[in-house]
Amino acid sequence: MRLPFEKLNNTRDLGGIRTSDGRRIRSGRLFRSGHLYAASAKDLAVLKEQVGSVVDFRSISERTEKPDPDFGQTDLHLPIFDVTAASVERDEASKEASFHTVARDPQGAAEYMMRTYRSFIRDGFARAQYARFLRFLMKPHEKAVLWHCTAGKDRAGFAAILVLELLGADRETIRADYLATDEYLADECRFLVSFLGEKFGGLTPEIEQALGLLFGAKDAFFDAVYDTIGSDYGDMDRFLSEGLGITPQERETLRTLYLESLQRGGI
Repeated sequence: MRLPFEKLNNTRDLGGIRTSDGRRIRSGRLFRSGHLYAASAKDLAVLKEQVGSVVDFRSISERTEKPDPDFGQTDLHLPIFDVTAASVERDEASKEASFHTVARDPQGAAEYMMRTYRSFIRDGFARAQYARFLRFLMKPHEKAVLWHCTAGKDRAGFAAILVLELLGADRETIRADYLATDEYLADECRFLVSFLGEKFGGLTPEIEQALGLLFGAKDAFFDAVYDTIGSDYGDMDRFLSEGLGITPQERETLRTLYLESLQRGGI
């Protein structure tokens, strides 16, 4: 459910999403978002009232450029990409150059995004960070936990996939939550595509298509998650248990914390 913020268009509550056993996720407990830098005064008042903890998946440079505002929250910084490792393609030195290359090439843009999503699964550092995130959720929290990256699409989107899988949502429900980013950020994406197209010397069809892939939440990227997990682990359950080390007891802890109780009918 999209939350009524003035400036945080991709901030939403997973509450109300139905799971396969007929329960729903508790409202006001699990929020996914893009960065909070642009929050208005009214937005900050809502955040202060509802959010107790923020998990930030961005790099140090991203956090420095657009720091989260302080509204009394507990912060946990879990960068998904280890920028100290020379093997990581998304390190800060190469990121801008890579972007300017793929932003003119739709096929390159699609391949770049697919590599990004596969890295969430295959990079050991990324897996460890996501496991830390999930175990942070297993602690009792008085207010909502909000997690975010920059747009709230890729790093935060993969985190939402993991949370919804562990809580028992079906794949098409999870897909719908992932793709909703395109709706919530449609105006921002149109502006960015137009702005960057002009910076590149004119918005050609190729640049428009490439930028749409880089800034969008696409079925192909969502499917790449499950295809990669299927090829590497067999299925999602094995990835959660073997790739992230989540035990059945830990999964039950998450469900106890974040799912509404089953309603038992009378005689």
